[in-house]
Amino acid sequence: MEFSELQRPSSTIAQQLVRLRSKSVVSNQNGPQFNWGSPPSEGGEEGDSGPPKDLRERPMTMRLKRAIREVQQMRVPVVTRWQSWKRSKAKSLSRFRTDAGGVMSYVALWRKALHKIGGHFGGGVQSYFMFLRFLVVLNFLSFLLIAGFILIPSIVFRSTSTRNMTVDSTGPEVCKVYDPNLQGLVVFYQYFLDLLSGTGFMEYSYMFYGYYNNTVAESSGFHYNLPLAYLLTSVFYFAFCLICIIARMGSALRVAVATGSGAAGSYSKMVFTGWDYGCQGDRATKLKQKSIHYQLQVDLEEERLQKKALSLTLGQTVGLCSLRIFLMLISLALIGGAFFGIFKATVFSQVQVGAEGILGLFWVYLPSIVITTGNFVVPFMCDQIALFERYSPSTTIIVALFRSVFLRMISLGVLLFTLWSQITCFKDSPKCELCQYNNKEYPCWETRVGQEMYKLALFDFLITIAMLILVEFPRRLFVDHYSCVLTRWVGRQEFLVPPNVLGLVYGQTVVWTGALFCPLLPLINTLKFFILFYCKKVTLFSNCRPAVKTFRSTTSTIFFLVVLLFGWGLALVAMIYSLAQIHPSMSCGPFRSLTMMWSIVPNTFYTLSLTTQDFIFYMGSQAFSIPLFIFSCVVLCYVAALATVYGKSVDLLKAQLKLEGRDKQFLVKQIEELSREMGVPTRDQLDTFDTGAAN
Repeated sequence: MEFSELQRPSSTIAQQLVRLRSKSVVSNQNGPQFNWGSPPSEGGEEGDSGPPKDLRERPMTMRLKRAIREVQQMRVPVVTRWQSWKRSKAKSLSRFRTDAGGVMSYVALWRKALHKIGGHFGGGVQSYFMFLRFLVVLNFLSFLLIAGFILIPSIVFRSTSTRNMTVDSTGPEVCKVYDPNLQGLVVFYQYFLDLLSGTGFMEYSYMFYGYYNNTVAESSGFHYNLPLAYLLTSVFYFAFCLICIIARMGSALRVAVATGSGAAGSYSKMVFTGWDYGCQGDRATKLKQKSIHYQLQVDLEEERLQKKALSLTLGQTVGLCSLRIFLMLISLALIGGAFFGIFKATVFSQVQVGAEGILGLFWVYLPSIVITTGNFVVPFMCDQIALFERYSPSTTIIVALFRSVFLRMISLGVLLFTLWSQITCFKDSPKCELCQYNNKEYPCWETRVGQEMYKLALFDFLITIAMLILVEFPRRLFVDHYSCVLTRWVGRQEFLVPPNVLGLVYGQTVVWTGALFCPLLPLINTLKFFILFYCKKVTLFSNCRPAVKTFRSTTSTIFFLVVLLFGWGLALVAMIYSLAQIHPSMSCGPFRSLTMMWSIVPNTFYTLSLTTQDFIFYMGSQAFSIPLFIFSCVVLCYVAALATVYGKSVDLLKAQLKLEGRDKQFLVKQIEELSREMGVPTRDQLDTFDTGAAN
């Protein structure tokens, strides 16, 4: 029986295979089947398509034969004109998105520079420069927002007819005195000092809060409420920054999930899918090789430290935890000392505001000097302490970032708390009884706060440039041209990502905090970060060597954004306190006639029509909020259930991949055993034979 089946003609077997294939295709497809009049196959069932040789014998063009063959082997569904139009538009939209993405990748800011940095110094350093690029774009878009709704309308409507806002509170005339313009001749270098300190000709300009008026512009039936626009633009500026941060964090999380959570799972991805076959030229190839080399170095270091931590005994683990707790207390003591120094320096600086000349400039910059010194010295000492804590590279970076974040953000909070305590007197001092704020020392306190934020941003930039010129380049020249014990101990500089990232977050937090009082700070920060990119790039390639301790760029990017979100929250608290708690200055600014800045919103609300008021009241009532809350809960539950199902599917697929890998290993072992039994040489034996023959 078996021999007769083997002796069956091959043509008959081929016909049966064609018939079975036709049945399987027909059973799995939907839609009408087209019959081209081909005769049934020999011994086949009625309705089966004929063998391909009948089609080859017909006098048709090759294109038509191919079309008929495709129709014979599959069922073509009927497509309506509407569906055809939708498909064509979807294809056109997809093609447009692809082309637009390709164009945007070519016009992206610093694209080639970022590829070069990633190839020479790894993804960790590259993530810092990508984070810097994100902040440059964010600040530039923020400046466009502020310029469109505050700066340009203030310039345009200053020459048109305006009317003052309705007065909510009246105060004594002494509270309305504010004259920042200097009288008489001014020494020529005073303009330079004013530029550094934000006083003089800069104090009463579009740079600061005190220059903007509390007027409503009226022109040909058009009304523009400048105070309301000032407030709403500031609020929307914060919301816009939050949306941008969350969107970037979502994309970073998707990349982190796609690349895997552990080091062991990323080896196969880097080996089999890590290479870019579009690399052309030696330069691009070497950059890609170095990038993969750094990724493997990070993963291997993480895995080595994890194995070392698992091999510790109970006594060694307890001793290590006790040591880490003790060192953490020392770090907190250092940070607390820095806070106390900032508080004392700020109080002393506010007392010396009237000083002039270089000494006066030093006094007004004293808080910035103390904050910058603390931000440099304390993290350096904490990094030396971290050498004894024996964390993994990624954990060490996260701990260092947490300490630096706590130091930098809270130091800014200490500065604001000290300023507000001087401005409001906590309402228990005779200085604040008359005007409800310290009008004698702070006639326009919003401008004073804006000046402090301006000085912090400017001083941070000047210190960065000074460190580049006076420290980093001389260190590189000293190490390269002199060989001694000191130069070998100092060595070339490493580009440390944590302190550099914290510098960016600190600078951005200063801008967020001062944007309400200094509307042009986003523009200043855009120029600052733009110049900083090139300065850091120059010092990276000229003065730095690749870091000994590298880290994974995906997790670091997420943590950078979390730290930035923490700075945004601190600035939001400062803005809310300024809007809702402190009495605005009566002598300057767009809210000079109100009891608090937020009062402009209800005052404008009651000027609207009754229909609009009823609609807004309904939007805030329980009749609308409770159904909206229930609907949001249902949507969140659905999304959570969907995410759980997707997570389980991913886990099942991972388990299936592991099982398939084990099956392949089992089959390889079985093949090797069968080869040994049949006397067929294995691969190892062939390799040994080839090596011996070559020798």
